[in-house]
Amino acid sequence: MQADAPRACRFGRRWYLNNESWHPSVPPFGEMKCILCWCVSGETHCQRQECPPSACASPTARDNPCCAKCR
Repeated sequence: MQADAPRACRFGRRWYLNNESWHPSVPPFGEMKCILCWCVSGETHCQRQECPPSACASPTARDNPCCAKCR
């Protein structure tokens, strides 16, 4: 038996619709803003934001807390 509509995804205690994206919340750390998850036909996919390599010795997180930048 095949469903007519795309399936939703369950992540933790929440349900997400097909093609919906979110930042996962992981207790006790809270929302993981550097990770993006999305629902594809009932399967959850997650990926950490990729950052370019830093060209300096002491990078800092300024505009984007997920990726460090040179001063």
